[in-house]
Amino acid sequence: MTSTPADVDLSDLDVFEQGRAWEAFDVLREHEPLHWNDEPAPNSGFWSLTRHADIVRVTRDEQTFSSEVGGANLEELDDEQIEVRKSMLETDGLRHQALRRLTQREFTARSLVGYESFLRGLTRTTVDAAFAQGSFDFVHEISADFPIRVLARLLDVPEADAPQLIEWGNRMVGNSDPDYADVLADSPESEEYRLLPFRSPAAVEVFEYGFELARQRRGAGGTDLVSILADQTPEDGQPLSERDFRNYFLLLVVAGNETTRHAISHSMAALLEHPDQLALLQERPELIPGAVEEFLRWASPVYHFRRTATRDVELYGKTIRAGEKVVVWFASANRDAAVFDDPYRFDVTRRRVDHLTFGKGGPHFCLGNQLARLELRVMFEELVPRLRPPLAATGPVTRVRSNFINGIKAFPVAVPSSVPSR
Repeated sequence: MTSTPADVDLSDLDVFEQGRAWEAFDVLREHEPLHWNDEPAPNSGFWSLTRHADIVRVTRDEQTFSSEVGGANLEELDDEQIEVRKSMLETDGLRHQALRRLTQREFTARSLVGYESFLRGLTRTTVDAAFAQGSFDFVHEISADFPIRVLARLLDVPEADAPQLIEWGNRMVGNSDPDYADVLADSPESEEYRLLPFRSPAAVEVFEYGFELARQRRGAGGTDLVSILADQTPEDGQPLSERDFRNYFLLLVVAGNETTRHAISHSMAALLEHPDQLALLQERPELIPGAVEEFLRWASPVYHFRRTATRDVELYGKTIRAGEKVVVWFASANRDAAVFDDPYRFDVTRRRVDHLTFGKGGPHFCLGNQLARLELRVMFEELVPRLRPPLAATGPVTRVRSNFINGIKAFPVAVPSSVPSR
């Protein structure tokens, strides 16, 4: 049990794998909203911010709290690692804006309008195939399969490549989970891969795949994301280097799959655990678009991002020193009682759901937020009517061992025999 801030250790992956992080966040929000967390060597510790208002402040102030100086994750990088691994995620200022705008138009609500019919057909196909099995793993058959096939369309790659894209994402983002990682990120063996994102050899395979796609499409005038990266120059006039291309492509592969996948899994689990809320959506399907925001708050698929202080900052009577890590826990903000009434109540009718799942208003606000919202809405508009009766859990929900991704890696379910076939 976590009873005082002194008991909290957010570097302990057991806390997250066992689902105990929420209690730790509650303690910190109430008693120590700016909390120093020691870490095992070679890391040197970090500050945690857990309140909604503080996290909004930090993510909007990139001059004081930089993504570029030290990177966006807890791993402490030397200058060589920072330079080689740098992606849009680890870039601030005008260059970040230019990189973001390179593909931003493809993710606007207007650009995505034409995707809805494709998504609806894909959802039906995905759900039909899963339900036809009778018993299946919801993560493997639905929540992982669906968003990766959307990404395949955006990248204009064969659907047959989708399982490989999923595997790459698992191996990289799951770099702290022995079921996923080729080499655990905190192991001595990972030093061989220190210059690769996530310290994962899977990154090399992703780079090679992206480079081959770019070679095939360069100069052909395509409109897919790979062609944009291969042919277009950011608005600041600085062309993408080989490093820029490969890291941008890798970011698309990871971000386009992992977060939406886990949001779908957590949302489905919540509906099964709260049958009254599922019944409400079945009675009033017009609530689903609004319920998507509650799904996103509840799921919180990314626990945190890291910033680095560029100057000394006084907060809550303490001093954050220049160069120290500052971790913003989005998942904690999404349970902040100062913002959400009864935050541990899953309520599909909740109004003004001011969640931080995508960030809020800062320069690193999630580029794919509109796509994720569209995918969730279409998925549950198609899925909810078919849950009469609901799917039955046939085993435990298993979490990814990570304090970065709030992921579900196994979610076994069965279709009750009375569920009609399509």
